[in-house]
Amino acid sequence: MSVHNSNTDLEMKVTAEEDGANGANGTSHVDEENTVKTRKCAKLRDCCHGCTKPVRTKYNPLLEDADLKDRFKYWFMCPPHGKLARYIMFVLMFFVAWIVAISVTGAAGMPGGSFFSLVILFFACVIGGYLVVFIRLPPLLGMLIAGFMLRNVPGINIVGNNLDSGWSSALRTIALTVILIRAGLGLDPQALRKLSWAVLRLAFSPCLAECLAEAVAAHFLLGFPWVWGIMLGFVLAAVSPAVVVPSLLNLADRGFGIKKGIPTLVIAAASVDDVLAITGFGVTLGIAFSEGDLALSIIKGPIEAIVGVLYGIIGGVICWYIPNRASKHVVLYRTFMLFGLGLMSTFGSSRMDFPGAGPLGCLTLAFVAGFRWKKEDWSAQGGEPMKDIVAVLWMIFQPLLFGLIGAEVNISQISADTVGFGIATLAIGLFIRLIVSFFAVFGTDLNLRERFFIPIAWCPKATVQAAIGALAMDKAREMGSVEGVELGKQILTLAVLSIVITAPIGAAAIAISGPLLLEKSSTEQDIICTDEEAVDGEEKGQLLSETAITKDEQVD
Repeated sequence: MSVHNSNTDLEMKVTAEEDGANGANGTSHVDEENTVKTRKCAKLRDCCHGCTKPVRTKYNPLLEDADLKDRFKYWFMCPPHGKLARYIMFVLMFFVAWIVAISVTGAAGMPGGSFFSLVILFFACVIGGYLVVFIRLPPLLGMLIAGFMLRNVPGINIVGNNLDSGWSSALRTIALTVILIRAGLGLDPQALRKLSWAVLRLAFSPCLAECLAEAVAAHFLLGFPWVWGIMLGFVLAAVSPAVVVPSLLNLADRGFGIKKGIPTLVIAAASVDDVLAITGFGVTLGIAFSEGDLALSIIKGPIEAIVGVLYGIIGGVICWYIPNRASKHVVLYRTFMLFGLGLMSTFGSSRMDFPGAGPLGCLTLAFVAGFRWKKEDWSAQGGEPMKDIVAVLWMIFQPLLFGLIGAEVNISQISADTVGFGIATLAIGLFIRLIVSFFAVFGTDLNLRERFFIPIAWCPKATVQAAIGALAMDKAREMGSVEGVELGKQILTLAVLSIVITAPIGAAAIAISGPLLLEKSSTEQDIICTDEEAVDGEEKGQLLSETAITKDEQVD
């Protein structure tokens, strides 16, 4: 028995030793395989690293004194960056937008469909605006030309012809809402008060004088009814912040005109000028399409203005308290409320046959809401977030607005008389504006050369013309007025001509005449520093206004 047990124990011991040896051999074999795999991965990684190292920006930084050849070569380094990265982004955005359009709209997203044409128009305008910047012209001019080409150049005009008129009108109205909200948020009542009467004289007198001059010229040269002539005058009379503000800020950064606050004066007056033009256009639009007694039609204009102001005040006060400031996502909620009420104003006023109340109500809404919001402490969120959001929305809708305006102009339907007499009408209005602008700054401490600069800076037109130029035509189509549609097309054509003619000439004239006519500040104390963190020209313009005024070297 004991012998048997001892034998059994011996066998178990031997078996255990064999199993242990086999286990050790197995573990060793697995470790060897893992080691081999690790070495192979390391070799592959080293190989990939060696192959990609010459084209990676991490190991090939661009030298400060690099020539054009080295800079061009640096574009194609990995990962994508610079201009090449921007081009790749545009291509991917176009591809994604097209696939989404096909998924949502079906046939409308395919080539020849209205949604596909809209996507093509958007990216063509983005590229056009980007290319125009290379020759130091406003990007909006490239967007306008791109839209015009997509409607009138043979071979690609199918894009413009396939655009749905209803979608175009709605998108232009949305873009107008963005412009009005941006202008309302940018108005600073304290800065306007401190600028005394000079800004009011510069904003009101040239705008009204040009409007009346162009109304008379349009009546006798183009055969416009008086109401439509005044409407055309308000369309053409507004200056363009999109051209004026960046041009003046460029001069201010170089120290020209800072000592006497000339950039402050022009930038602040531009906002008031646009408000006046949009308000006057809305009132005359309401009168032109009102039915019934003429006296009632005349009274309806001021009533629409009052209704628009009241709507804006009530809506702005609501935005003070709703949503609550303590809400977790207060900026998101306020954005929704502001744009929702703004779209209600612009779209709803047209549906209720009060078209003049919409733009003024939207502008007042943003001004009243922003008046309270600016007093709140936004430092924890990096400044005023509403302006950043509006700036992003404007980046989206700006190509659509100017592209759609350009695509509305069909050169085959424009008569030579309209173009000729239209340019003459525009020239007469600009001549009157130049004279009135020169005399509007009398009573200030500006010398004669600086007074000559003011009219030059007060000529470019673009943003407002694109925003409201087609509204009369859209309203006439909605009401089925054949005569109104024809007059609306002429107003739109003249609005486009004013942009094409005055925007590049005005931008170039400001850039050339500024250093020649304005005094350059020679000391750092005379130069007003702008906020380097501002993300767009209007924010810098507002800061420039607030800081320039404190020096008491502005106007009498």
